[in-house]
Amino acid sequence: MTGVRRRDLFAGAAGMALLPAAAVAAPPERPAATATARDFGAVGDGSADDSAAVERIFAATLAGPKSQVVDIPPGRYRVTRPIRIRTANRGPGNVTHRSGVLAHGARIVSEITDGKPVIDIESRATLRFYLIDGLEIVGRGKEGHGISITCEKRGTYFYNFCLRDMVISGCGGDGLHLKGNVFEGQVFNSYFRDNRRNGATFAHGAEDTVLSAVHVFGCVFGGNGRHGGELADGAADVGFNGCYFLLNKRFGLSAPAGCTLLSHCGFENNHMAAPDFAHGDAGLRLMVQGTLVGCTAYSIYNQTHLVRAHVANKLTMIGCTGSGGARARGAGLARIGGRKRGTATLIGCHGSVRHENAVGLVELGGRDHGTRLGARWDGSDLAWLGDYCLWVDAKGQLRMKRGAPRSDDDGQRVGT
Repeated sequence: MTGVRRRDLFAGAAGMALLPAAAVAAPPERPAATATARDFGAVGDGSADDSAAVERIFAATLAGPKSQVVDIPPGRYRVTRPIRIRTANRGPGNVTHRSGVLAHGARIVSEITDGKPVIDIESRATLRFYLIDGLEIVGRGKEGHGISITCEKRGTYFYNFCLRDMVISGCGGDGLHLKGNVFEGQVFNSYFRDNRRNGATFAHGAEDTVLSAVHVFGCVFGGNGRHGGELADGAADVGFNGCYFLLNKRFGLSAPAGCTLLSHCGFENNHMAAPDFAHGDAGLRLMVQGTLVGCTAYSIYNQTHLVRAHVANKLTMIGCTGSGGARARGAGLARIGGRKRGTATLIGCHGSVRHENAVGLVELGGRDHGTRLGARWDGSDLAWLGDYCLWVDAKGQLRMKRGAPRSDDDGQRVGT
């Protein structure tokens, strides 16, 4: 699946009619009961095997109408096998009230060796208001993802969720892996570091299931073995706000289908796997389209730009900067290419820009110039004054015509 957004699929009343009642306006079934990890036999002393107890805890938080909020007190909870939860199917498996874990000070220490996730949740129902608050997961590189949440059966939904104040490190896969009909949720103030794959992956799933309207606030994606974050399998409708991407082996963020918004995010010293600056790349890989506001990039190693973009639709950057020092003295703002009808607009940005291919590029208020527009007669970034279009022909002569030009030597010469 590529380029599909749930907002597009369900726009308007007709689209909302496709959603089941439980996914539109189901009232809470009842207030969630609160239990403690001790009720499920968890010890948390770092020595006892708490695998079965932790699995019972997560099963209780996903038990349909009887789902609970479980308090996991501070401690080290050793697990030796994956914590795998498959909810009941829609109906008995639906959860429409608050449930989840409160786990500040609780650390799950993985001794899993089979490449499977530490916490593996598969939703086969409609789940709302799910919370994971304060949990830390420490891997040893032989497990899979730290937390995997998938919802890939058509007609099932995982939304209005909140994952916050988490630390997931050292896992053999992604720190966090979200896939399928996962939408209208938030990831807050969490740290995804030193995982062997990505810090986090956000992906569309099987059966045309769509990840959409996910917002990430104040999170750090650092030192991961692949990308800090990745939007995969066509996912693009994710917003990153005040996040930091640093010291990842490849891109800070890879978005091959685009990214809805990056606001006040920082990219520092990514591409640590590159042998040198000449073989490095940008902090952000962006395809198709995207919007960046107040984002920054700085490098002293191999990161070359804030963003490398191939624009098929439109790219907008406002108040962004890109620079470097030491062996990355040549680091800049952007390397922008794309399709002929693609457009890139940069407003008040600082840093060098490398313009490739025929994509339209407009720069307003840059450090070294006031306004820079395109010059090709058939470009999408020409200057217009009222009904008159201006361009520079192949001989370097300024030309003007009322209406769009039809050839390079159309219209009238301006000046001598």
